[in-house]
Amino acid sequence: MLSKSQISFIKSLHQKKYRKESGIFIIEGIKSITEFINSNYQLHSIYYTSTHSSSLPKNTANIKLFEVNNVELEKISTLQTPQGILALVHIPVKQKLAIKSLHNSFSLVLDDVQDPGNFGTIIRTADWFGIQNIICSENTVEAYNPKTVQSTMGSLCRVNIIYTNLHSFFEEVKLPVFGALLNGNNIYKTDWGKEGLILLGNEGHGISEELLEKITIPVTIPRIGEAESLNVAVSAAIFCSELSRGNK
Repeated sequence: MLSKSQISFIKSLHQKKYRKESGIFIIEGIKSITEFINSNYQLHSIYYTSTHSSSLPKNTANIKLFEVNNVELEKISTLQTPQGILALVHIPVKQKLAIKSLHNSFSLVLDDVQDPGNFGTIIRTADWFGIQNIICSENTVEAYNPKTVQSTMGSLCRVNIIYTNLHSFFEEVKLPVFGALLNGNNIYKTDWGKEGLILLGNEGHGISEELLEKITIPVTIPRIGEAESLNVAVSAAIFCSELSRGNK
């Protein structure tokens, strides 16, 4: 049985302020928990119902385990329908971005993406296509937001997420910048070369004015129908697919 203080602490992690203060975030579901256990992330504790005791990952020797009832799990879960198992994970110590690691590869750059579901889908897509780094503006939604984490389906533990001032970042990094714009080179005819940065903008406003001048190669996904715009996560998937196809 969980104490009131345990329940209160875990519920506080639903909010960014307390995740930042404690350095801990929540993941839910056996698949995601297994992925994180087998990664470089350090798990703090696992909370599971009796029906999930047999599915607990084997390598949990250094992790605190708590069996809880359904009512307790509902209180601490971020989901409307809890998945029977929840874990607390330590947020990694922020590391300085190694600029050299971005060369000879492609990275995504997100300019103020706000929707956690979109961000999680982008992380999962990057993982699928083998893109290791996502560089985020300081106002991009938090990677450890529960909705973001849930949307990644475990991919968060394999993709490096770096938050930085993008203006300064582009000043320092001398790589081609492919900007996703409504007017630009046809994505299906673009010569990607062997390295670069894929810049994607905010859901409502696109790429900010101050970053437009940093784009060296504007790229557009040709519109055939009448839709005003594409979802940023869908755009990211199309860009990643074309990068993969162009570098085979």
